[in-house]
Amino acid sequence: MNEFELIDRLKPLLPRNDSVVVGAGDDCAVLTAPAAGQQLLFKTDAVVEGVHFTAETPGEKVGRKALARAVSDIAAMAGTPTSAVITLGLPSGFSPDRVESIYRGMAEFASRHGIALVGGETTRSPGAMFLNVALLGTVPTGRAVLRSGAKVGDAVFVTGELGGSIEGHHLDFEPRLTEARWLTKHFDIHAMMDLSDGLAGDLQHILQASRVPGGEILAPTLPIRQAARLRARFSDTAKPAVVAALTDGEDFELVLTIAPADAVRLLDGWKARFPETRITCIGRLNDRPGLFLRDERGLKLLGHGFQHFE
Repeated sequence: MNEFELIDRLKPLLPRNDSVVVGAGDDCAVLTAPAAGQQLLFKTDAVVEGVHFTAETPGEKVGRKALARAVSDIAAMAGTPTSAVITLGLPSGFSPDRVESIYRGMAEFASRHGIALVGGETTRSPGAMFLNVALLGTVPTGRAVLRSGAKVGDAVFVTGELGGSIEGHHLDFEPRLTEARWLTKHFDIHAMMDLSDGLAGDLQHILQASRVPGGEILAPTLPIRQAARLRARFSDTAKPAVVAALTDGEDFELVLTIAPADAVRLLDGWKARFPETRITCIGRLNDRPGLFLRDERGLKLLGHGFQHFE
């Protein structure tokens, strides 16, 4: 199957929305501009076979993950995703059926969230298969939540549970779009980002961007995923569960900071609005340089999370 035959096979799978004037099939997609009072968000993300998924991963899950990763970043800015283009790199001898299943996974996820898939590029890869997603979104003017607004004294919260994502969560996570918009509607969220490379590293990105010297995480409060606990219990080579929660990555939850005076109101409001999803206060930012973990043995300076080029 050549490139154009593959494109013709995939185009009917691509969902549209009201912003699409011209979709896939021309030199560019044509989209309507955001409404008055809205700003554009623009994000790109990639998944690579052998890094983010394996050759045995079902195609639908690969496609879903590729798009959901970018959507999670839109969520972290309290935005709404609108349209995406996909770059697909294929090795020689690829399976058209597998490619179609990948696009079905993307299309199903996109349709659920009102995202239009408006085109992209297919190319030959000399190595592994890869997908790159370039995603547009909108956010009310001046309401995007940045990493750079955290303050000394802020309480630190995380949504959901952490660690052990390799057991399946990294393929099936749900970006916290609704939750992020609810948070920013009802509270003054100082800083927020999604957890893709592990809490220990990602929280330090907030510290750096906000020029806050440090913070302290309380080990007993960490919401550890059961998969991480089971791996630590039954595998001789697995990380301790607390370490997994701090460093595993691909949780795609939200970490956010807020004034401590708002913490109890946030917890009560969240429980009423999202009773099936956890939110946990795990620590506080302070003026002591470095990010520390406090457990029964005292304080430990934390390193960084996952990095691709180590």
